[in-house]
Amino acid sequence: MTSLYFAFANKIGNMRFFNSIVSALPFAFGALASPFSPPQWGGPPATYGNVTDLQPNPHWGHWVDTWVSMPQLTEFYNLPPGPFNETDLVFYNSTIRQTLKITLGADQIRLRLSNAFELPVTKVNIALPVAEMGQNLTGSSGIDTSTIHSLTFSGNESIIIPAGAQAVSDPIAFPVNTSQILSVNMYLADGQASNYVTSHPGSRTQIWMSRGDFTEAANLTDPSVNTTFHWYFISGIEAWSPPQDSTFVVLGDSITDGRASWNNGNGRWTDYLFTRMHNFGPTKDISVANQAAGANRILRDGNGPNVLARFDRDVIAQSGVKYAMIFEGVNDIGVADNTTYNQTLTGDRIIQAYEQLITRSHAKSIPFFGATITPFGAPNTTIQSYATPERLATRRRVNDWIRNSGRFDAVIDFDAVVRDPENPERLAPRYDSGDFLHPNEAGYHAMARAFPLDIFEKYSHGVSQFV
Repeated sequence: MTSLYFAFANKIGNMRFFNSIVSALPFAFGALASPFSPPQWGGPPATYGNVTDLQPNPHWGHWVDTWVSMPQLTEFYNLPPGPFNETDLVFYNSTIRQTLKITLGADQIRLRLSNAFELPVTKVNIALPVAEMGQNLTGSSGIDTSTIHSLTFSGNESIIIPAGAQAVSDPIAFPVNTSQILSVNMYLADGQASNYVTSHPGSRTQIWMSRGDFTEAANLTDPSVNTTFHWYFISGIEAWSPPQDSTFVVLGDSITDGRASWNNGNGRWTDYLFTRMHNFGPTKDISVANQAAGANRILRDGNGPNVLARFDRDVIAQSGVKYAMIFEGVNDIGVADNTTYNQTLTGDRIIQAYEQLITRSHAKSIPFFGATITPFGAPNTTIQSYATPERLATRRRVNDWIRNSGRFDAVIDFDAVVRDPENPERLAPRYDSGDFLHPNEAGYHAMARAFPLDIFEKYSHGVSQFV
């Protein structure tokens, strides 16, 4: 069994590094309903072997993000439940079992772990998930132990990850199918000597925690077991893919993060969009990387860094990125002071930020798409605090710029898709989750259906880098 060490030792100035050991990164990968079988590209089938002997398959391929999770600093109220959350010590002597659903399949993959917010790990493994009674594969506490696979890092069983960095595993020959469910099991022997945890609270996916090292257990059943809905430490899965495969990155807030969708249901609009894309020939080789977080903003930090600050990390630095878009702005409008002056200033700054993001994306020849901000009108501000006349006016003005400025390479008019024709400031009742802000799953389906797939062909050769 391998060992992965995340050392965050010693306090240096105002920066803390935490000592931690990440041992054994075995991986559990699970298919949705079909038996475990590799995708077919031609050539010899992938085989399991030592990473130092592994040859790229296909030889002419490249890395593409097949799944991502935006790393965030976990708020105090989102820390793990007891007994896994103590004062200045989180996940001591703990196993964490997490499932995730990839997009594109591949014969070879690798894992990204984030230490973006001074976060330690001790041991990780992957195996095919098994749906225990009453569970989906997504959110399952069970694994097929015969599928466990271990990781190395630059040929070593251990690695030290300083604060603010990420670790990328060596590739493993482990064929995964499109839309496959993977189970990642982590063990933290020493825990994290801080309550600053790198995670993604909006997973909408159940995870399981247990005291002790149960990374190789078929199911987590000991008396210490607890559960929550969260992802911890994992920031991406990369797939070694043929040259035509690429990544589409979506920047968003809680609407793109799937707020109001069913837990363990993989019901974000981006999930439905990927299914549609994969069933359409010209877009079947494009993965979707959901870089969204609840309460995220463009101009100021909210839940996670603001978009202007995280753009290089969450877009430019992603593997295989060829297209990107933004569907954000509602929280900037809704949190800004409700005066005409402040709302005018906020609208101006959002538009300026869009211009900046377009320029930075084009500098890498990446076409950048924009989506209109969806309605948040309500009968009163007690029901929905964003729903003031001044904020509604800012939304209309920003949307007018998105639609008519010509600056975005393409516009996805989500406002037109989900608004009420009789009252355009509100979500259509059939698409309203009940809070007058977030669409329900019917709304997410409608957004995915309305997405113009032809824009990917139109910009398949990129864009000018000039502006």
